Order: sequence, then structure tokens, then C-alpha cells
Amino acid sequence: MALDPVELVRELVRRPTVSGDPRPQRDVMGVVTEVLTGQAPHLQRRAGEDADQPWCLLTTPTDPERPRLVFACHVDTVPAADARAWQRDPFGADHEDGRVWGRGGSDMKAGLVAAVAALAAADPDTPVGLLLTSDEEIGSTGAQVAARALAGTRTGAVVVPEATGNEVVLGHRGALWLAVRAAGRAAHGSTPHLGHNAVLDLVAVLARAGVELPLAHEEFLGAETWNPGVISGGTVPNVVPDTAEVVVDMRTVRDGAALQAWWRAQPEVAEVEVRVDLPPLLTPGDDPWVRGLPAVVRPEPATYFTDGSVLGPLADGAPIVVWGPGTPAVMHARDEYVEVAELTHAVQVFGEVVDRWGR
Repeated sequence: MALDPVELVRELVRRPTVSGDPRPQRDVMGVVTEVLTGQAPHLQRRAGEDADQPWCLLTTPTDPERPRLVFACHVDTVPAADARAWQRDPFGADHEDGRVWGRGGSDMKAGLVAAVAALAAADPDTPVGLLLTSDEEIGSTGAQVAARALAGTRTGAVVVPEATGNEVVLGHRGALWLAVRAAGRAAHGSTPHLGHNAVLDLVAVLARAGVELPLAHEEFLGAETWNPGVISGGTVPNVVPDTAEVVVDMRTVRDGAALQAWWRAQPEVAEVEVRVDLPPLLTPGDDPWVRGLPAVVRPEPATYFTDGSVLGPLADGAPIVVWGPGTPAVMHARDEYVEVAELTHAVQVFGEVVDRWGR
């Protein structure tokens, strides 16, 4: 039976795969593997052994010296927050108004299905692969495990089929998430002078950061940014807090060393923990393979990060592009959906790219 991309997207959307929960992510990898190998039984499967960070690679059994075209797809999604406020069931996968509705439709189960369809139709001699990863949404942790395991394999190009409206995107900033902590001394709230308030220390550092952080700029990727996304400290109102923490999300165009050094150098900071450290991604627009892709190349980067950040060593200098069906504006939003027309187009152009790779 021929693969039906719309029905496969609906099947995947019906299966919640929220980041941080490995079992449903592993189950979806199993579903994808079963569907794809049913269409292309020649594909070889290699899976990770880490139960908490599952990954899977499906490849054609061709000469290992021939570089592969790899589609890198994460299977996790963000939660469907405020599900009762959605117009439709976030996991109902309704097919209405030319769209498939539900969490993960655009980010990125439609892109995954388009890649599956391309490999299902590929010539068995074409060196291609499908890499399935977990927990991309919380720092590409699954891709990091997979990249280490697959080091040394020959990769000629990588497509990360995130939602770009089927336009080719050449890069994005990296992500550096730091937990910055201050330490004080507890005291009764009626005698604050006998203690040392860690929250006030942290507030002082944050105020200074807005002026002094050494944020860099890159011509294509743009300016680095910072956002104190989570802040906590203290226990009850009548106790001087002796600890405080802020988790800062910085989007980087360099390696982030100068930013880390700034936080660590502040006198009020007791400790800095690196939660996420992903490098930026940037592929030259004049790359011959990129120039031959059957799609518009977007003149600006993606605003979000992808698994492409950690697949650079695996690609070993080969081009990595972000390119897939879906609407960026509905990623992580209520009433997420994917346009069926975009999915259909992605299946077509991914198939063309795979066909050319085999020639």
C-alpha cells in the first residue's frame, strides 16, 4: 500500500511526544521505522542504547565511502499548554480546511513525514539516511547523543525539515542557557540588616547585564540577545532569602565564551551552571548543492535553534540547511496546524533532491 503523507502526519500528531518523556518518543520512532521499512525494506536500522535519549538512524546499505544525504528530524514537541483554550483537540489531528490541526503538525511532524516519503520512494542505491532524534525542544540533547555515536560516518549534506514554509534557511543563532545563582545569608524579615538578600544581589546583576553584557553581532545571523526567562529566590515573605537563581536564555553568534565569562566575573554571582550550549549554524549560500535546491533561499536566518547546531561535527563541513513544510508563526502556539498543500509540496521537492543525490 502506498504511503499516505496526510494520514501519517495525523497518526503522529495523535501521539503526544512531549520533550523529556522518552517512552512515547521511542514509540513514535518505532512507528516511523515500521512504516518506512514497510515501503523500503532494504533500509538498515541503527538505534541508540541510551534509554533516556533515544535516537534512530535508517540508511540505505550503500558503499560507506559514498557520502549520505541525511534528513535529521526530531520527534518531540512542546506541551499543549492550555489545551482547553484550543479550538480543537491538540491531539485530535483533525483534517479540515486544507490543514492538519494539532500539536506537532508544523513542528515538525510534517517535515518528518515529507522526509519519510522521500526515502520510501528513493532508489535503493542512493546513499540517504533518516536520523530521528529526541528532546530537541529542550536543548537538542538527543541529537548530541546521536552525533557522538555516529562520528566518522560520511555525510554529504543535511536537511533539517523544520517549519520554514518550504523555503531554504541557511542558519540560525546558537543558544546558551545559564543558571546564574547568588548566595546570601538568611535572617528574620523584620531585621533584614542582619542578613544578606540574595534576591537583591541577583536584581543588581540583571540590571547591570542590560547595559554591560558583551553581545556580539554577525552579518547574516544578526545580534545576540539575552532573556532572563525564569527567576526564583526565597521561601516566605518574612525571611531574608539566602539563595536566588535566574535562568538566562542567550542566543549567540559566537561560541559564548565571552558571555559566560561576564556572568562569572560579577561579584554577586556565586555559581554559573551551563544548561544548554549550542553553537550557531551558518551554511554558505554559494555552496553548489545549496544553489541547486528546488526552493527559494530565505535572505535571513531562522529565529529558533535546531538540531543542526550539534550536527556540524557529524557533517564535517558539509552543508546543513533548515527546510521544511509548516508555518513558523504557529510553532509552539495554540491551534497549531500544517497546510496540506505545503506537506504535498515538500514531499515532491524532497523526492527531487533525493533523486538528484543518487545520480
